[in-house]
Amino acid sequence: MVFIFLKLFNLNFQAIFLLQPIDNKTVLWSLKDNQYLVVESATALLVSKLSKGESLEDISKELSQELSLPVKESTDFVLDLKKRFIDPGPSKLPNKPESLKDVVVPNHFSVEKFYKINELVINASFESEQACFLIHPKFEHLEVESQKHDFCFKTFTQDARIFLAVDNKLIGSWPFDEIHYFQGKFSMQLIQKIHNMQEDEWLGVFHASAVSNKKSAMLFLGDSGNGKSTSLALLQAHGFDCIADDFVPVAAQSQEIYSFPAAISVKKTSLDTLLPFYPELSDSKEYDFKVAQKIVRYLKPNNSDFSSHLPCKGLVFIKYIKDAPLSCEKIDKITAFQKLVPDSWLSPIKENAAIFLDWFAALDCFELTYSNNTEMVAQVSKLFRDEL
Repeated sequence: MVFIFLKLFNLNFQAIFLLQPIDNKTVLWSLKDNQYLVVESATALLVSKLSKGESLEDISKELSQELSLPVKESTDFVLDLKKRFIDPGPSKLPNKPESLKDVVVPNHFSVEKFYKINELVINASFESEQACFLIHPKFEHLEVESQKHDFCFKTFTQDARIFLAVDNKLIGSWPFDEIHYFQGKFSMQLIQKIHNMQEDEWLGVFHASAVSNKKSAMLFLGDSGNGKSTSLALLQAHGFDCIADDFVPVAAQSQEIYSFPAAISVKKTSLDTLLPFYPELSDSKEYDFKVAQKIVRYLKPNNSDFSSHLPCKGLVFIKYIKDAPLSCEKIDKITAFQKLVPDSWLSPIKENAAIFLDWFAALDCFELTYSNNTEMVAQVSKLFRDEL
């Protein structure tokens, strides 16, 4: 492990944070708000000095002399670091709403679905067709007839909030303008059941696609519209395995990528590209997600063992650009880190945060731009063979 774990006890406060050198920068993680900040290594050194109890005045004077800054500016800067990483203050981590105490899970639900995942059967009960629409499309390929089930997920609304209960235990509630958080929690509860792991056993969940050559997996990342899911579908058509699309969980203990059983999301603009490989898309259901402003169809993943998990070989930031020449090169890890973290759920537990920083520091990161599908598939094959 190359991270530095700093823990300072004092009469009035306790500060816990991590420092991880990456390339020529340092990543700071704060327990208070589970936030990652990329800073110059000199700044990280200041935080280290503060944690050791060196006086604010001495550190500010030293910084002022080194950078030829007015003492007030250097003092303000050091005070800001102290406030963020040393003084705990109130936690910024979300808390479970107090309103859950008074909420009663309804007895009647108008829509019931049953999903078979490996040997597990999940009963998903929804208050309405609208609530069902938030979850069902991604899992329709797993639907089976009503039968004895292992777990029951219940979704209902109350007081302008959407609630999730699993086996009649309330998990949480979210306002209607934060539906994506509800969908994320539904998926998190699902992987806990599939893989028999608790939430604190996950390193993180990444907004990415995971592709496997049956020996290891790679994460494909990029902004919406860059072609992650289309690339995944193309790779699946050429012999690679789909491990997960859009929601990629990584375990803390093994740092392996675990499968997620959702279907591959195919935007309308990708149909012409994928129809030669998947003619079934021509008459598959179309879903208009007005809030997300996208129309999609869903493609069944070729992976049938949703208990599978594989080591991560690297991160690939992929982008389709019409008529662009093929380009694939390593990128610096700080750039990759700053692209990865904002769209990810990362465990707030300090031990898991330390593992995440070590895990990331050991990964190779690539940027792949393409317009020719055949060239893209060939290049990914080379990456799996360590041929850049």
